[in-house]
Amino acid sequence: MATPQGPYPGQSESMAVPRSGSDLDVRPSPHHVGSVGEVCASSVEWSVGDPGDVGVADTCPIDDVTWRAGTLPKSVEVDMVSPPTPGADRRLAFQRIRISSISDNEPVQSDVAEASKSLVEALTLRQQYMKRSCQPFCASTQRVLTSMEGAQSSSSSQQQQRRSRASAPSMMASTSSSVSSTGDIDRRQRCPPPAMMPDYTSVPSPPALPGRVEMVDGIVRVWSPVTEAVVAVDESIHLDGVEEELDLQQPNFSSFLHDFKSMLALSVNGPVKSFCYRRLRYLELRYQMHELLNETKESTAQRSVPHRDFYNVRKVDTHIHAASAMNQKHLLRFIKKKMRLATSETVCVRDGRHLSLKDVFESLNLTAHDLSVDMLDMHADRDTFHRFDKFNLKYNPIGESRLREIFLKSDNFIEGRYFAEILQEVISDLEDSKYQMAEMRLSIYGRDKTEWLKLAKWAVTNNLCSSNARWLIQIPRLYSLYRAKGLLNNFEELLNNIFVPLFEATLNPEAHSEIHQFLTQVAGFDSVDDESKPEQKLSKHSPEPAQWCSQHNPPYAYYLFYMYANITALNNLRRMRGMNTFSLRPHCGESGPVHHLAAAYLLAENISHGLLLRKVPALQYLFYLAQVGVAMSPLSNNSLFLDYTRSPLPEFRARGLLISLSTDDPLMFHYTREPLIEEYSIAAQVWKLNSCDLSELARNSVLMSGFAHEVKQHWLGEDYEVEGVDGNDIRCTNVPNVRISYRHETLTDELEAICLQRPPKT
Repeated sequence: MATPQGPYPGQSESMAVPRSGSDLDVRPSPHHVGSVGEVCASSVEWSVGDPGDVGVADTCPIDDVTWRAGTLPKSVEVDMVSPPTPGADRRLAFQRIRISSISDNEPVQSDVAEASKSLVEALTLRQQYMKRSCQPFCASTQRVLTSMEGAQSSSSSQQQQRRSRASAPSMMASTSSSVSSTGDIDRRQRCPPPAMMPDYTSVPSPPALPGRVEMVDGIVRVWSPVTEAVVAVDESIHLDGVEEELDLQQPNFSSFLHDFKSMLALSVNGPVKSFCYRRLRYLELRYQMHELLNETKESTAQRSVPHRDFYNVRKVDTHIHAASAMNQKHLLRFIKKKMRLATSETVCVRDGRHLSLKDVFESLNLTAHDLSVDMLDMHADRDTFHRFDKFNLKYNPIGESRLREIFLKSDNFIEGRYFAEILQEVISDLEDSKYQMAEMRLSIYGRDKTEWLKLAKWAVTNNLCSSNARWLIQIPRLYSLYRAKGLLNNFEELLNNIFVPLFEATLNPEAHSEIHQFLTQVAGFDSVDDESKPEQKLSKHSPEPAQWCSQHNPPYAYYLFYMYANITALNNLRRMRGMNTFSLRPHCGESGPVHHLAAAYLLAENISHGLLLRKVPALQYLFYLAQVGVAMSPLSNNSLFLDYTRSPLPEFRARGLLISLSTDDPLMFHYTREPLIEEYSIAAQVWKLNSCDLSELARNSVLMSGFAHEVKQHWLGEDYEVEGVDGNDIRCTNVPNVRISYRHETLTDELEAICLQRPPKT
């Protein structure tokens, strides 16, 4: 029997295992998973053979091995596990490592038990926040947490945690697919493509629901007239003028503050940090060994699937700003085309004078021939590194803010027509590629209540509707600027301008038809700005939004909580009305203090950037256990905050965090007409990612995205929400079942070790 070549686990001081040709699966110790002690190993047993040959092994002694992932087991076995009998959990036949303990009866160390308890409490907190706000929560984590309470998780409970993207119910029935022992063949029927609406005008409008909307303490509340059914129950109630408040599950700020402080305490707790760091290192090494042993098997599975490859699997750009969704060459061509075909068109007003496009460029002493990419000067360079102020100025073509207003704004003298036209070209490129999608960010500032109507009319009038695109609404954290200019009197006015129009459109879609139609294509909300700006400390003494009248900006967590609170109320109201709901997906962890990540862990479905997770092992491990999505943009980070080679993305991916690749700002960072493919290709070259790795990242991007459930069924397979191999259709995803099985088994092992304090299944 052949023995795998290369260093065995623990032979080097760095504990690094060379990456080469296949993958290894590591089975945690029954009672010692995550133990912080150090013990020497006696042997490593490599058991490789055909299914059913488990137990035949060559033993390779190892001297002076220190296993820092936890208490070192007595032996480490690599085996080929045969498929189970029908009715048992599906386990594919691929090579795994099984770690056995020195003594099955040895008690768990107190530090480990205390750390596990704290982590379970943190997972339970997130579960509660996600359920309240109608945002999805990881099905595997929910199942294990439910089993702690002695109950069996059901498909209906999993279904309630799924994001409601459409009025149609989720199809969570378990599959009866035929999968071979290698997991390479899938005989399930492909889910047909969903019927796509041709434009906004085909969106149906539900009947109006009588109600009154009012913001109280920074959170929108809704009252509706008392119905006759209520009067029949209580005859003392009269119908005239009597209202009852709808229960929209609005959270309480003081409760959030208590939970937020608990998360901060957990992230700096010594035993928890040590425990999480060792678990993360263990996960990274486990993946490297899985890769060492099973890479060939994964490649073979991919080659056995007809038609599908990395280029024709669906991939979503989960973090891209609409104002920079095109590259510089594209914008330059568009500007030159307008200068050639629409020179006499009036595009702006300055000092009471109407200016045509020709007048604007003559005032700059420029012609179409003079323009070049270098003259536009919109690409991020060395001067923008750690200079967010200079980066924002790059949005101005040729350094002129009026050109940005003309070409890259939706609210201007020409009603955003040029911006809509160039976005239509970007969307057309996406549709031509067929397999690339984007969730583009549009801004709502909160300066006045008419912003929503203007943005919705712009989108509906220009028919910015596509099966390849969804919108996210970004809220810049610029209250201090508006307050200094006298546009707002307090923070509650900003919240009122942002959220009240959405509740009014939900209650009466016909009276707010443009907003209602536009919201059907909106996936969620983002919070954006420079995180490195100094901010006040969040405390119980922080004033209510109506009393926040100072010119200082509220803290990041303050912004995030009131966004979450209003999204929670809005989602519950829209779910009552059978409408799509929204997620909270803020920029977080790009720079600034790490406590931003604690707030996002509690409140957000997923985040963008997440670089600072590398500095907080406790939160990084929780992001893994709860499978909180992180949309990473290494090319963007390379120009702003972190060199490409120092990006934590490869470590995050190896450890099993839910990672996707995104472009952020193609106008600033990319050169080709397919910036998302450019992002993937550079990552593949720098980090030596293979086709399976790229397809897994693409699948993650679809899972993290806000596209409708029926759309995801067509892209990923009908049962994509089911855990493990049964939820994977390699004909759609190009991700081998071996990789899916490894990810699922590893996550389940970690969750059971943490939550149930019991050994993993063998």
